[in-house]
Amino acid sequence: MPSYDDTVITFPLAVAHDVLMRPLEEGDFSRLCRAYLRNRDHLRPWDLRRSEDFFTEQGQADRVRGQLKEREAGRLVPWVLALGNEVVGAVTLSNVSLGSFRNANLGYWIDAEWVGRGLATEAVRAACQAADGQLDLHRIEACAMITNLASQRVLAKCGFGVIGTAPKYLHIDGEWRDHVLFQKILNGRTPG
Repeated sequence: MPSYDDTVITFPLAVAHDVLMRPLEEGDFSRLCRAYLRNRDHLRPWDLRRSEDFFTEQGQADRVRGQLKEREAGRLVPWVLALGNEVVGAVTLSNVSLGSFRNANLGYWIDAEWVGRGLATEAVRAACQAADGQLDLHRIEACAMITNLASQRVLAKCGFGVIGTAPKYLHIDGEWRDHVLFQKILNGRTPG
């Protein structure tokens, strides 16, 4: 997988206001712990049920180390959205597949204080640019719960098109939930 510094887009990148999008670092675990504690109720309707350990510094340290190992293996590209010393969101490309597929799944979340201020849209755009310019991917998949109209709007603004619906697609907040499936074709290049 190409490194972060050989690309069309460089990080950290100012995405909106004074928020920077940058690669996840091992030292982010305490910032992520604070962010998830602050946003626990805000994220609950859109996220899987989390154990109490998830909301501890040790839980986040273990999670960050796991994500960095997945990044080293070329399967995950995690970024954080940082405002000073605080994390106010995250964007992740997961299940990165090269070869003839050249695809990844997009996930993101935004701090409750930043909802509606354009941060999610700009972060998703930056992730798409990196997926195209850095990772040489062909397409990105994303999904949003049928009831998550705000996330659907973000994806539409960023050029994602609906490709279908998936009943009981993901286990979110204690139940299997229906989702709208999206994709964005990034380019028509022949895989290199």
